[in-house]
Amino acid sequence: MGTAATRTTNPLLLALLITVSAYVVATRRPHAPWSRSYGAFVKLALAVLLVRLAFAVLLGSPIPGTHVLVHLPEVPLPHWAQGIRLGGKVTAEALVFALYDALRLATLLICVGAANALANPSRLLKSLPGALYELGVAVVVALTFAPHLIADVQRLRAARRLRGRHDSGVRGLLQVGLPVLEGALERSVALAAAMDARGYGRTAAVPPAVRRATAALTLGGLLGVCAGTYGLLTAEGGAYGLPLLLAGVAAALGGLWLGGRRTLRTRYRPDPWGARAWLVTASGVAVAALLTLAASRDPAALHPGVVPLVAPALPLWPAAAVLIGLLPALVTPAPEPTDPRKEPTT
Repeated sequence: MGTAATRTTNPLLLALLITVSAYVVATRRPHAPWSRSYGAFVKLALAVLLVRLAFAVLLGSPIPGTHVLVHLPEVPLPHWAQGIRLGGKVTAEALVFALYDALRLATLLICVGAANALANPSRLLKSLPGALYELGVAVVVALTFAPHLIADVQRLRAARRLRGRHDSGVRGLLQVGLPVLEGALERSVALAAAMDARGYGRTAAVPPAVRRATAALTLGGLLGVCAGTYGLLTAEGGAYGLPLLLAGVAAALGGLWLGGRRTLRTRYRPDPWGARAWLVTASGVAVAALLTLAASRDPAALHPGVVPLVAPALPLWPAAAVLIGLLPALVTPAPEPTDPRKEPTT
């Protein structure tokens, strides 16, 4: 869904992407601490939207426009700051262009927040290849601890309000931030001790030739992916871009396979990958692929112009493609309800 959001600036399609992802989160979000971060991502998206509009008002925009909304006092700048202005006229075309651009980034952030609220970090760790296991542990720990920090902040602010103390301002921030930091450090030390007791970080003995081949394949594959992607994005590199990209992906996969030989992993409870998982994956891939195809076939519909200023239209088949993102809300099981009589444990 986030990939599809990067292919369009049509506000109607972006609003549909936000609605679809929000519905899936509302119906399938589990009752877990890491699933509470969706609201934080929505607030971050709103902040990005407001900041982008404020920049368009204060710093101007290169988009020409004839519908002047307001004239702000313009601050004269030195000659070395040519191309930058502070104040001046604010046009409707510039604001609409900034709104479309900011809404695309806000939609991407909301889709990332939806994935963070729906994906189980432990299942994500089980799905990683062996070469990325240590990196995956660090990422999963970070994704798991971030919602805990948000929950701690909310809990401490509520406790301060119940005691009649202020929870805003610099003083309130310090008095809330220090206990949150202390709790995060305690959880980190406890987690490190638990991981060390369970043997995390053990590596197998690998011959030097295999290590050198792994490094060469991985580095060469990443360079090939970068060069192939650059070739696909340029008009002159279309002939060699796709073969170079495929060769880079193959080399990187070979490096990951060899790198996994040095990681000692056991699977006590393998994570099954069934028909529901394939349907969820296929729905996301279908939305991204169809929006990418629509952007190449009908760019005017997915990128409405602002000069002249016209109302955007909703393209029908790209909108139908976005609705495929509702499939996870239909094929996945509903989250188990929590028992309100059960006391929370820490």
